[in-house]
Amino acid sequence: MQVDLREVFVICIKSRDPSLKLEGLVSAQGRLPGGHSILPVLAGKQASVEAGIGGEDRVADVLRKVSFSFDHHIFHDLSPSSDESFQMDTFTMSPWFGVVLEVKNIGGSLEFKDNPPQLIRSREDGHRDGFESPVVQLERNYELLSDWLRKRNINIPLYGAIVLAYPKQIVVVPPKNTKILFPNLIPSYLKGIPRQQQRLDIDTFNWLSTELLNSHQMYIPKPICESYQIPFSDFKTGVRCLICGRIGMVKTPRTWVCPFCNSHDHIAHIRTIREWFLIFNRSITNKECREFLHVDDIYTASRILNSMNLTSEGRYRYRSYRMDFSFKK
Repeated sequence: MQVDLREVFVICIKSRDPSLKLEGLVSAQGRLPGGHSILPVLAGKQASVEAGIGGEDRVADVLRKVSFSFDHHIFHDLSPSSDESFQMDTFTMSPWFGVVLEVKNIGGSLEFKDNPPQLIRSREDGHRDGFESPVVQLERNYELLSDWLRKRNINIPLYGAIVLAYPKQIVVVPPKNTKILFPNLIPSYLKGIPRQQQRLDIDTFNWLSTELLNSHQMYIPKPICESYQIPFSDFKTGVRCLICGRIGMVKTPRTWVCPFCNSHDHIAHIRTIREWFLIFNRSITNKECREFLHVDDIYTASRILNSMNLTSEGRYRYRSYRMDFSFKK
């Protein structure tokens, strides 16, 4: 089957997993009281995720505008199903080679350390931060991708590089054996990779592209409570009003009513249940639903849960529900 390069972009970018992580971080901050000790941590992580998304979009934009003289497909935020989960910011594949790119958007002066592997960022005010080494992340993705290809009897040369999204990122100490690129250098880097021996015929190349897309699995982040060890009791419960932003909408027979601004919203429960899965737990029971939405009636909660696109297991009082985040909101 022929794979359209434009289709590859659309499928992989729409399944971008950082957006779920970002949604959970934003939702969690909105339900914690002001002054909570974890708020600066969540805000810092939110900024980091937003910067990462911005950097990957910049790389995607550069590659989208380039014309190559050889067959190739470009995948963004691709997570092939494997024994170990892994996600590649950008993967370029041709019948001759594959290239894994690890994209970073960390401002300041950067030092790549080898022992132990670490990335040190120095800010203008002298503050220094430590990050997981992008070199280690790149090597792990390289190894897991190699294993994924080997299981399908595919043997092509793999290359890798770290991409710094903006020139404002100053490399003081580069990694010893890993290529560093800015986005505008990626096209010339790809064009300069040797293509003496074609490893895949066009049918196998297109089959492998389809296989990668079919193998892609959306990465679902752990609930915020689990990731940051925040007690459930620290969060505000209730249904948030989309108009005024306050929590405490009241259920009426046909809709939700905000007691603060008197706005009506007949689907307010959908956003709230989604927040439950992102913040608290991967599953929810009828009792938990009632307590979280501030609904007293067991049958009302049952109707709400059954009206949503949730999977369920168990019967009666032991039934629990899960959300499949691969479906659109």
